[in-house]
Amino acid sequence: MKHIYEPLAYQDYPIETSYWRQTVDMAAATADIETLEADTSCDFAILGAGYTGLFAALRLAEAGVDVVVVDANPPGWGASGRNGGLACVGGSKVSDDHIERCYGSADARLYFDAERGAVDLVEATLEQFSLDVDRHSKGYSYVAHRPKAIADLKDYGEQYGRRYGLPHEFLNQRAMIEQGMKSPDFCAAVHLPIGFAINPMKFVLGITAIARQRGVRLLHNSPIRQIRTGNGYELVGDRAVIKARKLIVATNGYSSDDLPKALGSRYLPVQSNILVSRPLSKDEIAEQGWWSEQMVVDTRNLLHYFRLLPDRRMLLGVRGSVAVTRETIEKTRQKARRDFDRMFPAWRHVETPHFWSGLICMTRRLVPFAGPLPGMEGAYAALAYHGNGVSMGPYCGTLVADLALGQSRLPHPAFMQRPMRPFELGPWRRWSLPPAFAWYGFKDRA
Repeated sequence: MKHIYEPLAYQDYPIETSYWRQTVDMAAATADIETLEADTSCDFAILGAGYTGLFAALRLAEAGVDVVVVDANPPGWGASGRNGGLACVGGSKVSDDHIERCYGSADARLYFDAERGAVDLVEATLEQFSLDVDRHSKGYSYVAHRPKAIADLKDYGEQYGRRYGLPHEFLNQRAMIEQGMKSPDFCAAVHLPIGFAINPMKFVLGITAIARQRGVRLLHNSPIRQIRTGNGYELVGDRAVIKARKLIVATNGYSSDDLPKALGSRYLPVQSNILVSRPLSKDEIAEQGWWSEQMVVDTRNLLHYFRLLPDRRMLLGVRGSVAVTRETIEKTRQKARRDFDRMFPAWRHVETPHFWSGLICMTRRLVPFAGPLPGMEGAYAALAYHGNGVSMGPYCGTLVADLALGQSRLPHPAFMQRPMRPFELGPWRRWSLPPAFAWYGFKDRA
């Protein structure tokens, strides 16, 4: 497989101290899942056992289709079990005006409906199957990291209101403090009503169990080395082959440039990192003045996302790393800790024993893709949620399952189905990140 990051990115080291993995019994959850040891056939093969692949499988199983989901690792090993657990609207890295200008008002409206529908799908799934995922937060909060960002913050709130027809609440710094959001790093906020926070690993393992109950065959620890075409598709593993009439690729940031070749140079993985503290005492929480359970994102280009977890640990996510080695992971951990200390100075003494990283995914157009793969009849892919995969992953997996079934039950804008543009630097596209991140860092500090 042609991966564009260092080999360590595709090994276990980056998640050895993940907090989410300590909140579940991973061995019990995966104990009786088989590996690919004998040739098998199915109607649909799905490559990737994260949110996207599992929700696609659920939709297909609901339609009575024989489905096999195969992954090189256990379910949720990738971004679905590593993320910050923010189920909220979003999925692109461009403005509403850009989407309307490039794709037209009708398709833009479909996309905004899809963003809202993605959160609704996650919520409906939690309720339908009574999944316990440590849910909290009423919507989410967007906070200004400097005074001159307040105008943009207010504009975002107005834009949000136009997009979804819902009110937002603006808070100045005094009001933030009164609502338990005291930090010297932030001077204003808007509360936005759609969304909630979850434990992402509990979510992905819950969906795994439901999919299996619905008849989905799941194979883990079974890397696929080659995809052969002919009468359908043959997914070639180390010991056996899966033969399928149709194929769905759901590997997101852990995709490769040659599996299948239709994805080559058309996606860009970007590293995201999370730091989690030990549980905070009541006195420590009172001293800092941050007791809000809102999930929060700040206005930086290299954004932070953070929230106080139900067990009173603080989670902080950071962007900005462009390599995956032991040295860069440690440097990023140190940077995250410096940010933690600056944002919450009363907690400088608090230990942060958990730190891990993973790959999110972008497209050249900076919008998600959920559509057919060019040149591959009966093959589909869904990927590139730009850091918002908790809601868009399940939604886009459902979209491509519907496409493959010849159905259309959810808003699905045409631009999400257009063939992805290749990145200009092709196999060297990752090297566009250092200058881009340097520029974003400068803008954040200016």
